[in-house]
Amino acid sequence: MRRFSAHCQVLVLALLLATAVQAETVRRFALVAGNDEGGADTRPLRFARDDARKMHGVLQRLGGVEPGDARLLLNEDAEDFLRALGELESSARAARARGERTALIIYYSGHAKDGALRLGDSSLELEPLKRRLSAAPADIRIAILDSCRSGTLTRTKGARRTPAFAIDAGATREARGLVILTSSSADEDSQESDLLGGSYFSHHLASGLMGDADRSGDGQVTLFEAYSHAYARTVADTADSSAGPQHPTFSYDLAGNGDLVLSDLRGRDEGLVVPRTAPAGAYYFVSPSGLVVAELDKAVDTERRLGLAPGFYTVKRRLADRLRIGEAEVRRGRTTVLDESQLRDAPFSDDPVKGVAPRGRALRTFWTLGLTGGYHSFFDAPTRENLFLSTPLLGLEVGLHHYFRENWRWDFDLALGARQATLELPTLSGPRYRYSLLSVGTSLVAEWPVGPVSPFVGARLAYLLTGRDFEDASLPDQFYAVLTPGVVGGVRWRMSERFELTGRARVHYLLYNVDAQRSLGYWELGALVTYRL
Repeated sequence: MRRFSAHCQVLVLALLLATAVQAETVRRFALVAGNDEGGADTRPLRFARDDARKMHGVLQRLGGVEPGDARLLLNEDAEDFLRALGELESSARAARARGERTALIIYYSGHAKDGALRLGDSSLELEPLKRRLSAAPADIRIAILDSCRSGTLTRTKGARRTPAFAIDAGATREARGLVILTSSSADEDSQESDLLGGSYFSHHLASGLMGDADRSGDGQVTLFEAYSHAYARTVADTADSSAGPQHPTFSYDLAGNGDLVLSDLRGRDEGLVVPRTAPAGAYYFVSPSGLVVAELDKAVDTERRLGLAPGFYTVKRRLADRLRIGEAEVRRGRTTVLDESQLRDAPFSDDPVKGVAPRGRALRTFWTLGLTGGYHSFFDAPTRENLFLSTPLLGLEVGLHHYFRENWRWDFDLALGARQATLELPTLSGPRYRYSLLSVGTSLVAEWPVGPVSPFVGARLAYLLTGRDFEDASLPDQFYAVLTPGVVGGVRWRMSERFELTGRARVHYLLYNVDAQRSLGYWELGALVTYRL
């Protein structure tokens, strides 16, 4: 078995790249797993599943993996992992029988301890997994392992600060075509960042695959380019961290295969281009939630392409004494050319990415404005008939996201409802009136994002004003106002970068004390379409 230093690895890989041959089309299979749970003796992670989603998307958009050949596992256990791996191995075996060249890519982000990947309460021993990959029925096998745990701004990955699992740089003769990348060396902690919304290693690997690692400028990112880029950026970003610098590792046996292209940006009509005429420097692309999605280091007189997914991005270029900030929209099926002249000068205080996020403010706050429709009714039928009627509602709602802490939302809402009715009492029958309702409320809710879906629950305080305006002028109009506490819950679905659809339910308590003291309860069902400002 051989063990190389990082410099020897780079030298050997450079020689490998120099002798690379143009390979025929490779059918690629990918198993991508992210698990925030590592068992009873670990704390839940925050970004492992997000890292997995990002890598899953990049591999499909740019890495040549067809949707039917990819598996995404989120918080699944070892048995699910091995079952999905077996399915992909069967598909790869069938493809090889048809004469196709194949590649199997395994990506894992989560906990690791004592030589095993920790998937919830289950574990997956690393050495048996390596032997299985060595024997997998694919021409090339690539395993990318990013084991992590959380901290405050920069988190230490792994169950605790103990020696991590070891990866040998060598491989057996049967492991021809086996490549293993890890986020840190055998005796180091891996780290993740609130600012990036994921691990340093996975962020720079994904950003590199989107085009930042394409140093040759040929529109392709090779295995050597991707690793070199992720290695350099990860070491640089973690050099000043409390855990110390983090050094990704690379083990390989690619004899006879040349260097593998991991992502291909050529011929794509979708993405962003920084033209040759744009100034040199580092460009950062920030999502609406305030996370750095990708980076791009542009040299003088060169054109760079970045395979960003469709959406809106804040573009930032940092100068010595100021920032250059602007907006860019990547549209589906279209190439966006960045016009640097449209960026504006701004002081460092306006930086959308500060580099350090205060505790509890990992993401930038932002506002949403929404239009809501719903239905209001009391639980007690006699109450509905005599005092408070069931009423349809229309309203407006404003939400402030990530203000108190990440994934908390502070809402302010206003709703109106009205209907015609007839008063029916033992001593009086027949007068018609207009029933109206005004509700003004504020809610504080906590969300749990799972991809584009975010379940939420919280508390609400509302001011309820109801009135009866009689058609008969001899009858006095009636009004009743009261503060009502309640709870709210629902699900928010992100349809695009700007628009969201929410379904929710509210339950409130009301104390009625006009002619008698009564405890009442009412409910509201509603749907909300919101726009991110």
